[in-house]
Amino acid sequence: MELTSPSPPVELNTSPSFAVKPASTLCTMGVHGLASYVEGNRQFFTDLKLKNTHLVIDGCSLYFRLYFSSGLDQVRGGDYDFFAALVRRFFAALSECNVRPFVVLDGGMDQTDKKFRTLRERAESKIRDAHSLSRGSHACILPLLSREVFRQVLCDLGIPLVQCISEADFEIASLAHQWGCPVLTNDSDFYIFDLHGGYLPFALFEWENICGKGPERYIPARQFTVNRFCSHFNHMNKQLLPLFAVITGNDYTLAKTTEMFFSRVELQSVPKGRGRHSNPRIEGLLLWLSQFARPGDALEEVLEILGGQRKGNLRTQLSARIQDYQLPPNSSLAQFFSSSQPALLDIQVLPAALVSQPEWLLRGVASGSLPPLVLDVLVLQRALLIAQVENSRLPSSHEASLRIRKAIYGLLLVERAVQANAGQGQRGRGRGGKGTVGQSGGSPGSSSFCFVEEYDRLDLNLKKTPVEAQLPCTQPKLKWDTLDKVAVPVRLKVLLSTLGVMEYVLQSLPPHLCLPVCVTYFWMNSSKPKPSPSLLKGLLLGLVYGELCRRRAMAGDPLCSSAGTAFVCEQLSQLRLNSGQKRSLDLGVAHSLCQWQSCMLSGIYLNQLLCFPLSEPHSAWLFSGTLLHGLEAALRGGLSAETLLAAAPAAVQLYSILFGAVMGISGQGHASPRSAPLPTAGSSKGKGRGKRGQGGGGRGNRGRGGMSRATGLDNRFGMLTVEDDLDED
Repeated sequence: MELTSPSPPVELNTSPSFAVKPASTLCTMGVHGLASYVEGNRQFFTDLKLKNTHLVIDGCSLYFRLYFSSGLDQVRGGDYDFFAALVRRFFAALSECNVRPFVVLDGGMDQTDKKFRTLRERAESKIRDAHSLSRGSHACILPLLSREVFRQVLCDLGIPLVQCISEADFEIASLAHQWGCPVLTNDSDFYIFDLHGGYLPFALFEWENICGKGPERYIPARQFTVNRFCSHFNHMNKQLLPLFAVITGNDYTLAKTTEMFFSRVELQSVPKGRGRHSNPRIEGLLLWLSQFARPGDALEEVLEILGGQRKGNLRTQLSARIQDYQLPPNSSLAQFFSSSQPALLDIQVLPAALVSQPEWLLRGVASGSLPPLVLDVLVLQRALLIAQVENSRLPSSHEASLRIRKAIYGLLLVERAVQANAGQGQRGRGRGGKGTVGQSGGSPGSSSFCFVEEYDRLDLNLKKTPVEAQLPCTQPKLKWDTLDKVAVPVRLKVLLSTLGVMEYVLQSLPPHLCLPVCVTYFWMNSSKPKPSPSLLKGLLLGLVYGELCRRRAMAGDPLCSSAGTAFVCEQLSQLRLNSGQKRSLDLGVAHSLCQWQSCMLSGIYLNQLLCFPLSEPHSAWLFSGTLLHGLEAALRGGLSAETLLAAAPAAVQLYSILFGAVMGISGQGHASPRSAPLPTAGSSKGKGRGKRGQGGGGRGNRGRGGMSRATGLDNRFGMLTVEDDLDED
């Protein structure tokens, strides 16, 4: 069977506006046990040659699947350079077969809180998984920057992308339903949605095995449709599948309701077929439901079996869950992917906390340039921090970035709380008491206490802690509604003051490395225990390596064909630790690098929220865990950074610039990388005063390009030529 394209949408808008979903619609995620059952039975699928079609992709499922199925490092913090290359290969494979992808990402947590218990349980499980990995056992943990790397690669490739308000499953299904094209995901709810183009599970999608020649090239896949599935169960009415999903149990069905039903119903036993993966509960329930012609009759029988005084409440609850699978004729996403003009927002379908938010923020959320954390804080005043492979006997690595997160929370919450308090003229309370408005001594220029519930690791448990939102000190104050129009120097001052950095330090740096250098300084002063000199130098070497590799891939770049640069890259790469080797994990190094990643991610988020006063860094080239662990061990063993870089003067000079900038921030000046001491814990004091650039008056333009440099301040590394390398070879 071949799949060809439906009628194409009109001109694509790859920077969509805001995707919304009806307030009455709840997200679904996963029918327990269904995926393993269906995928274990080939007769439910049709072989498919995927080509010449649209394909709606569950972005979160995709980056999880790609990372975990590739054997990439998870223990040492992740190898983002390899991951980015893998993502590029995936979309190149789609392009070869003229498959046009449309990627949809999950947003924040469900505002109704109906799934929060499940999310909390998963977070607790991930803490245990991370601990197991740190001890050499097997588990799965997605490295912290993976989502950012994935998003940036898609933006670089021009892949259409939209981020939803909360979980994306329903929106993905609605879009595919309207377009009549298939969905690629890894969620068993899509065995319930009635999609004309079918559902393609990742496990049965052979994107690395392209077949055919020329325009006939295709990706072998297996397509699931509910029509084919139901035909195997006495041609049951497919409208019964949502009731089947709710009874079997998904993330919104109470387990006790499911168990009560199965303990009371009489299901016929199903003999295991030849070569068939059996699940007596699923098969028995499907055959039991197949005796009903109409979903309403089946629901009434289910209620009779459950019985009791709660029958009326159960009818309401089950009916609501069944509605979660009813797809509308038109998707709210279609207009964002298909229209060349930005769609208008319908405030009636937004969560109340988002209705009054400025349009620049809503557009940022929809494009993915603002993270789900923004939605979680605005809608729920909650943050669920991501587990990392660290030393579980020490405090969570996320403590190192707490000050940055407080600034993010302050920008999102404090001004609105002050306005609300002024409007009411009295003390107010936020959701669940978390947004109490009163006299504050902790938020400069504010008169409100605002708190965010943070969920983070404490030992091997998940602990809730109230964290006060704090506005960064800045004069004049930022106006939230027009923050995107505030002058770059003002927004830059907010960012740098939070990180404890003076602007003059940035003058010699490549623009896209300014934020990583500032974050590295912040990390040096906020992490406990303090990072060792060998680890700091290893991190800076890692940044040099990433920059060299990035530029070598750019045709026409002076470093592209440099023999010295190629030699240095190869020599550094040889120091990587094999992710599969038995060498035990250095927990001290791992924990410190987890702190750096937490600071880096928070710094990226703050820069995004401030509308990019600094250029967005190339996340794929910032961090490679196997490389950094190897570099740290080599430097601790006596090798010097200069020796490792000696074959490429451009690399030596960039390393010197980066090291000098970090030392300059701490008041050491541009000292030699060989002799300059590391800054002490107290070196950030007095960060409000500096030698040059006082007041944070930066130069630049708005947007992701960040600060630009005056001609005399162009970074020296960018001006180096290939002849500089060859002279030393």
